[in-house]
Formats: sequence, C-alpha cells, structure tokens
Amino acid sequence: MTLNKLNLWFHIVGPLFALVLVVLFWSSPPGSLGVILLGVVLAGGVMSAVHHVDIIAAYVGRVWGAIFLALSVTVIEVGIILSIMLEGGSSASTLGRDTVFAAVMITVNGIIGFSVVAATLKSSTSSFNSEGSGAALGAIATIATLALVLPTFTAGSEGPTFTTPQLVFVALVSLGVYALFLWVLTVRNREHFEDIERPSTKTLQLPPTRDTFVWSLILLFVSLAAIVGLARVLSPSIEDVFSDAGLPLSLVAVVIALVILLPEGLSAVKFSRQGDMQSGFNIGYGSALASIGLTIPALAIFSLFLDVELNLGLGYTEIVLFILTIVVGTVTVSSHRVTLFQGGLHIVIFAAFLFIAVSP
Repeated sequence: MTLNKLNLWFHIVGPLFALVLVVLFWSSPPGSLGVILLGVVLAGGVMSAVHHVDIIAAYVGRVWGAIFLALSVTVIEVGIILSIMLEGGSSASTLGRDTVFAAVMITVNGIIGFSVVAATLKSSTSSFNSEGSGAALGAIATIATLALVLPTFTAGSEGPTFTTPQLVFVALVSLGVYALFLWVLTVRNREHFEDIERPSTKTLQLPPTRDTFVWSLILLFVSLAAIVGLARVLSPSIEDVFSDAGLPLSLVAVVIALVILLPEGLSAVKFSRQGDMQSGFNIGYGSALASIGLTIPALAIFSLFLDVELNLGLGYTEIVLFILTIVVGTVTVSSHRVTLFQGGLHIVIFAAFLFIAVSP
C-alpha cells in the first residue's frame, strides 16, 4: 500500500475509530495508559479534521474556506477547553487564557520562526508581502492586548478578570477585528496577502471533486464529534496525569494548543521550504487570529451562560514574553524580506516560552 493510500485510510478510518473509543470510554474513565492512548487518538483526530477542512476550503473557495477553517478550529479549541473547565479542576478558571496565550506564542514565534528558517536555509533571504503580514500582526496585538493584558490592570473586579460589561465589550471587539481582517484578507485587499515576486504554490493544486467534498464534509463532522467526545472523556483524568508526573497544570494548555496547531504548523513550514514564505506567514498569523478572535468570544458567551469563572489576565512573566514577541514580530514584518537570523530570534522566544511553561 502506497503512502498516499495509507494517508487516505488514516483520515477516513481514524475519525470513526476515535468515535468508537468515545463510546467505549464514556462511562469508564481511562487509566494513565488509557489517557496516553486517547491523547494520541485525539491528536490524530485534530489532524484529520484540519485535513478535511483543507479539502472543503479548496472546493468552496477562498472566502468560505477561510471561514470554515476558523470555525472548525474554534469548535475544536473551545470544545477541549470547556470539557476541562466544566470539571472544575484547580486550573479551570485560567485554562482558556493559558490556551489562547499558548496559541499566540506557538503561532507568532514557533510557526513563524520555523517557517522563516525553512525558507532561508537555501537562500540568504526570502520575500513576502509586508503590508498583509503587518496588518495581521497588528490585529493579533490589538485583540491579545485587550483580551489578555488589559484584565490584569482593570479595577472593576477582583483578580485578573473582567466585569460582565467589560467581557461583553472585549468579546464584541475581538469578533469585530477578526471579521474586519477576514474581509480585508478575502475581499478588500487580497493583493496584500500575496507575494508578487513569487506566486503561491497553493494555486497549483487542482480542486477536489464534488464526491470528495461531500465525504470530507461528513468526515469533518465525525472528527469534530470525536474530538469533543475524547476531550470530555479525558478531562477528569488529564490534570491527575500531569500532577503525578510533577508537571505544572498550566502545561495542559500548551499541550492543547500544540495539538490543535500542529497540522497548520507543518503546512506553513512545508510551503516556506518550497520558497512560498507568504503562505507561511498567512497560515501562522491566520491561525493566531482565528484562535484569539473567535475563541475569546466563545469562552465569554459560555462563561456568562454557564456561570463559569473566566480569568483572562496574564501574569507579569507572560506579559513580558508577549511584549518581546510583538517587538521582534514588528521588526520581522517591517521589511518585505526575512533572514535566517530573524527566524532564529523567534525560535529563541518560543523556546523561552516552553521552558517557562515547564519550569515557571
């Protein structure tokens, strides 16, 4: 059996197998080995979901494809976060904040850093369109600052939280900024997200057939149901596993974000290695915006209706890392070319984030 056929069977059988495991373990929590097994299956389910979303996006077009991808990733992220938060564990109130912040650090430093390195290993520089990438970074900085930094300094409620009016305002602003960016990306200024010096390699791919689209749509819903179900099964045990291993509970959020963003990260590095740095930037910054622009409003809605405590304000250590990220990111997108050195700086910040997550 060829590699392509194995990959096809993985994305077809994988979601169905994951759904079977959800049924088997729904009423009987897994042990430590079971948690590891289900965690691996969960990661595979996320990769399958993103694979089917890519096929759907190629069929329905750029605008609806971008919306579909963002909504699917948000369903996955919010489903996993809420499954753990509703269990009421010790890290429940900060899990949403930690996951969204981890998504920002992984995308803006990890995905972008490794993409730049992959693009500049063979040539000294690699081109991209700084107008679109700069706009995307500006949108990320705006939403993240308002949603994750501001509540640390507000005085309307105790702790790093918003009052209800503040939370509603930030949720609406996050949605508004993301909707505006999506309109600029897909309609108003599409040319700002295309490198005129090097056409995107994505345009060389043939669109899928109608039958392929229908099957991917069905399997996407199966994958999403399996992912949310597995998260519900794992949520009572996952904190115990991390505690028994002597790891900080905040690391749960990093693992969640890494699993969700792994497929997009691999795609960004692949395109960048092929010389398409622009696609690497679009995927990296687009993933960050989808994560914070849609996840924050979704968590706000659920916290208000389910009366779940939601601490969004970052600690001072995380704020320092965030400021450093925005400063270095601004330098990176200020020119239409990047070098290996700039990629190395992003990877250093990403490594610092991971180190602090393991050893706070």
